[in-house]
Amino acid sequence: MGVRMVYLSKHVKSLFLIAILFIVSIFSYGTDLYADEDLYHRLSRLTKSQQDVINIKKLNVAGKEIDWAKAKQIECNGHLRVLKTDLIKGSDEETKLYFVRNITGEIYILSIPGKHESISQELLQSYSDIEKMLEYKMSFKLLVTKKSVNGDMYSFARFLEPPQQLPLDKIFKTSIVLMLFFVMLGMGLTLTINDFKIVFQKPKAILTGAFLQWAIMPFIAAAIARMIGFFDAFPYIYVGIILITVSPGGVTSNLMTYYAKGDLALSISLTSFSTVLSLFFTPFLLTLLCANVPEVTIPVKLVVQTIIILVIIPLAIGMFVRNRWPVFAEKSTSFFSILGVIALLFLIIAGILGNLEVFADTERYGVKFYSTVFLMTMLGMLLGAVVPKLVGVNNYQTRAISLETGLRNASLAMAISILIQDYMGDFHASMFFTSAMFGILMYPAGFIAIAFQKKFLYVEPQPPIPVKVEEGEY
Repeated sequence: MGVRMVYLSKHVKSLFLIAILFIVSIFSYGTDLYADEDLYHRLSRLTKSQQDVINIKKLNVAGKEIDWAKAKQIECNGHLRVLKTDLIKGSDEETKLYFVRNITGEIYILSIPGKHESISQELLQSYSDIEKMLEYKMSFKLLVTKKSVNGDMYSFARFLEPPQQLPLDKIFKTSIVLMLFFVMLGMGLTLTINDFKIVFQKPKAILTGAFLQWAIMPFIAAAIARMIGFFDAFPYIYVGIILITVSPGGVTSNLMTYYAKGDLALSISLTSFSTVLSLFFTPFLLTLLCANVPEVTIPVKLVVQTIIILVIIPLAIGMFVRNRWPVFAEKSTSFFSILGVIALLFLIIAGILGNLEVFADTERYGVKFYSTVFLMTMLGMLLGAVVPKLVGVNNYQTRAISLETGLRNASLAMAISILIQDYMGDFHASMFFTSAMFGILMYPAGFIAIAFQKKFLYVEPQPPIPVKVEEGEY
């Protein structure tokens, strides 16, 4: 237990400072956003309709027929995206539609040069590397023009120079993977099979916590998000709220339980137990509660793969190392915890500096949004304090259950959001932003909850360990 306390205490000051800096930075930027949102959704629908999927090839062919000598040149930062269909089998021209999305929202369908067109080898290679560019924020120099296809006007683009990935975006993508990997590996290094035996030793506490996490909070979150209006007005914010409440607990709940002087062993076991259960419950509940959201389809296979690769595997590796080489595991725990903090630091800073334009969308992300996200974590901790008391769980364990219910693995939710946002048509990256804000706001919420726990969930101070004094010593 001593090793775990050292592991947990090393994180909290750094994480709390990062959270404060992120919150202070929120209101510092403005711009006009999302000019072509309707076009994005129209293109997305082409890939999901058997009747409309033929238009993918028409758009690709139209791009090849453009006279680029008359096109204008622009420079912008943005993303290279792809919409693809699995309704038919065929060539990339028939099943995939690539486009450049400016950070201000303009969309340009990317024209892929034909085999016999005369362009430089370097530029030709940039088209060959398109799949590697997906999901990264890039700097583009483009030729752009407009053309009518089937009576509708579209903007088309071609690369003028090979796109370059923005340095901050590279840090951001790398750090979110590193953070999840090292945090889960570090958690695994502190775990043994005995930590899972507590499920049977304290079944009431464990089952109450699991019930709150998977059977209560997601459905309450869905009801509140519908009542506030996100389901109809901003459906991807609704999905983001569901996503954070169907994610398992994380290291943050263990940190807070340690400082709340709650049952740390129970908290760690609950986190481990819920992490394993997330392999089933996260995709299942996400699909169930988002089934009727307009134009939203949950990629269950991709969600499961993400959980396995970024959560289950590093956790299992850490536990294996702990079981095989316990001394090495104890010595390396601090090292991995520091790496996890550094990765999180880069994640927050890169996320802020690389996505400042999002904060300007106050219509979407206004007071109602921030209040709802904060409410989710506070409500989880409130229910986690009340329900266990109703079933006879003692205060020491209730403190752990309360924090475990309200504080979730926001890092996992963020990673899932990034991977599925284009498949789902999340033009505004609302799922990611919701998960990120939850990850920040849960820290002040956690400290508020700890303050209330000290008053309403009183725990007798642990007696000091007696020290044996040998005769003749003073």
